[in-house]
Amino acid sequence: MKFLRTIFAVIIVLCTLAVGVLFALQNDTPVPLDMLIYSFAPKSLALWLLVALALGGVLGMLMSSGIALRQRAAIGALRRQLEKVRAELDTLRTAALKDGE
Repeated sequence: MKFLRTIFAVIIVLCTLAVGVLFALQNDTPVPLDMLIYSFAPKSLALWLLVALALGGVLGMLMSSGIALRQRAAIGALRRQLEKVRAELDTLRTAALKDGE
């Protein structure tokens, strides 16, 4: 199963790469990028779009990793709380058994 997953991932990467190359070849018109403060020199439309895609992907991964770290910390705190409650329950159960004897 792992072998099939690897082959499937390689096929997806190759198809994505082929689409990216075709996109870059079809969109080679130089386009200037004008930000509010700075204007970039004209580069191909494909380059600007691929850079925007890459930046969006990186920023999305950074934001999602921050959320994931926060959730892991919350899970750790909840696990510690659960262990304390279980320990307290065990002591109460043993105390109730001793009182019942």
